Amino acid sequence: MREEIGKVVLDYSKYSGEDLYCDGDVEDELLKIARERSAAEYAGLIEKRRNWPILYHLSSLRENIVEWVPMDKSHRVLEVGSGCGAITGALARKAGSVTCVELSRKRSCINAYRHSECDNVTIHVGNFKDIEPDLPKDFDYICLIGVFEYGQSYIGGETPFEDFLKILMPHLAKGGRILIAIENKYGLKYFAGCREDHLGTWFSGIENYADGGGVRTFSRKGLEKIFANCGVKESHFYYPYPDYKFMTTLYSDDHQPGRGELSNNLRNFDRDRLLLFDERNAFDGIAEDGLFPVFSNSLLAVVGEDFDIEYVKYSNERAPEYAIRTEISRNPEPGNSKDPDAGPGTASDTGSCVRKYPVGKDAVEHIREMETAYRNLTERYRGGNLEINRCRLKEEGEQVHIEFEFVKGTPLSALLDKCLERNDQEGFLRLFEEYLERIGYNSEYPAADYDLTFSNILVDGERWTLIDYEWTFGKQVETRELAFRAIYCYLLEDEKRNKLNLDSILRVLKITEEEAEEFREQERGFQAFVSGKRMVMGQIWELIGNKALSLQEFLEKYWEAERLKRVQIYEDRGNGYHEEESYLVSGAYVDEKTVELELKVDREVRMLRIDPAFYSCAVKIRELTFNDEPIPLNRKHMFLNGKVAKPSTFIFPTEDPGMNILLEKLPREEENTLFVRMEVALVPLSIAEEAAHAARRLL
Repeated sequence: MREEIGKVVLDYSKYSGEDLYCDGDVEDELLKIARERSAAEYAGLIEKRRNWPILYHLSSLRENIVEWVPMDKSHRVLEVGSGCGAITGALARKAGSVTCVELSRKRSCINAYRHSECDNVTIHVGNFKDIEPDLPKDFDYICLIGVFEYGQSYIGGETPFEDFLKILMPHLAKGGRILIAIENKYGLKYFAGCREDHLGTWFSGIENYADGGGVRTFSRKGLEKIFANCGVKESHFYYPYPDYKFMTTLYSDDHQPGRGELSNNLRNFDRDRLLLFDERNAFDGIAEDGLFPVFSNSLLAVVGEDFDIEYVKYSNERAPEYAIRTEISRNPEPGNSKDPDAGPGTASDTGSCVRKYPVGKDAVEHIREMETAYRNLTERYRGGNLEINRCRLKEEGEQVHIEFEFVKGTPLSALLDKCLERNDQEGFLRLFEEYLERIGYNSEYPAADYDLTFSNILVDGERWTLIDYEWTFGKQVETRELAFRAIYCYLLEDEKRNKLNLDSILRVLKITEEEAEEFREQERGFQAFVSGKRMVMGQIWELIGNKALSLQEFLEKYWEAERLKRVQIYEDRGNGYHEEESYLVSGAYVDEKTVELELKVDREVRMLRIDPAFYSCAVKIRELTFNDEPIPLNRKHMFLNGKVAKPSTFIFPTEDPGMNILLEKLPREEENTLFVRMEVALVPLSIAEEAAHAARRLL
């Protein structure tokens, strides 16, 4: 049985007739969206709906994990577990044909409606084990994106992951590759307080899934063991950041992150998390010690030959006309530059180069304008002390990209950071003033790079090179405005930089606080211009509303609650209560709300006061006895600075609650025992006051 939705073919010949799993009503909503809305509307729907499933299934950032892979129309792709089609579209645009396997019919229909204009997509609906024998054996790529961890469910048996891979490998053409994107069980986010993605529990992967569950993620070493058991001769690893689901940056063993790069860590879109430590600071140390492959949140394993690409960065949380991909490649493309100043090519002595590609046709002109920017900036700074990184534009049919020289050096931002770490404000100012002198050269020339941030300048001895000039305008811009923006962005990137004496910078730039605020507002307008007023992922995280619960804040609240949940006893022997003669009862709270007291009281005590907490509260007395005899809860035997809500329940609208028990009205012996068991709930003072007022009206 076959069905066509647009140009997409769905094959039901192995479908059991029943979807064995479903995410509930959200899939019906996704199906309706796929039928009635275009992909261009998805970003707005994500912002409007503000929930995890809609974001997860419809965000265009999901495609980043495969969009960079150098496929072309000669390649055949198998996508196992294609779901609702989050990456199917990217594969279809790049490859000659895409064969999908998906267990759920409803999800397959969502996929088909989303990509109904693709004439190179076939979706096989049913169990992978039933479909697999009929699949061809000439795929150039097999994609397991968020799928391999379910191998036990797909395959079963004692070695499901090895068996899964062994089943797939014969379906590769010669030189073909398997791509596996999966969470790293030892990803730093799990140590820092994120729950395991599939089970929703804390530390499950770190604890080696001691409590079981049908999902398994792996470390790099764990995957390498599986590959070795399957006879894999060659494999390579990449490291998607923040994770493979919404990757913005892809690192490799040849290009790992540097200090300050890994700052986008609040990614708990699906549920609340703990925040046990600052992941950015931890990642800085991990990067310095070369341990990023161990603690990367996700892994992308390539079974087969490696790629020439060693680094990828996406800037596609933007308006479509500015969405680009930047990559560092080991092998520059041959060919001469159109620019005589650029020489015969742009390769550095490392053999690497930087390329920028449009993500979609809308951004092609933005790429082309970078060559114009290079020419204009080269002319402006000719004779000055700021070099402009060489580039060349390459156009082959509809394919357009621009190639830059890979420049060695230390980012100026890193040099400034070192000054702050040493608390060397004077050294910082010297570097900043040199920056001003270099970027301000020939300032009357009608060309200015608005993005002259410190991280875009590499310093190698006396050589300062501007490596990125994407936002170059054909007009004059005041040097102090460019420099203020650089400082503003620098401070926003890392709160540790707040130790900088900003007043001294403003004095150097001769900028008043009023002008500074005008420049800040201008920057906000620029960001809105670049993003097309679309929300970035950080804003969407805030909209969805899942919390990151700080361990320090949690402990402070806990300790504060513990401080407030103390029981203090006063005894009146005829001279009233005296603070210096009172005492605290250790261990009075036997659990979060229950207080149990057994107090020894001599005959001389006429009245005894119990303060159940150091905060406004509600108290329900479960048991109150004196020498095993119940004490009636009435005004004859006790009074309090609260209000009676019910015969045994009291509201204390004060931060000094107290219950006074008149022992002199009770039969007393030389040694007496007072026992009380009560439940105590701390209540904000304003609420306690309202409750007490209501109780007074009722009584």
